Amino acid sequence: MDGLHDADGLIGGHCATCDRRHFPLARWCPWCGTEGAVEVRLATEGTLWAWTAVLAPPPGYAGEVPYGFGVVELPADGLRVVTRLTEADPAKLSFGQPMRYVPGDGVWEFEPA
Repeated sequence: MDGLHDADGLIGGHCATCDRRHFPLARWCPWCGTEGAVEVRLATEGTLWAWTAVLAPPPGYAGEVPYGFGVVELPADGLRVVTRLTEADPAKLSFGQPMRYVPGDGVWEFEPA
């Protein structure tokens, strides 16, 4: 995969100094600036926080449109992650809807649980 995710989930970091998690994994904690974050797997289940449909392909994108795009909150990790969504129809999504991680080919996505 790409170092951001694998079949088991998103790869994040945990800072021992401030006890917070971040995504993606970074050498420095984005919250307190301490070096030496430890690699962790983030939760594979969360809730939908924001969403839209991408109707026009971004520059350089060769995949299909439309596709879902949104923010999924991972309460267990204290994070919200920007992600593709398997559902492209915004009318089929709702705030707080349960979502689960789906490993894709070169991308990660969340789908309605």
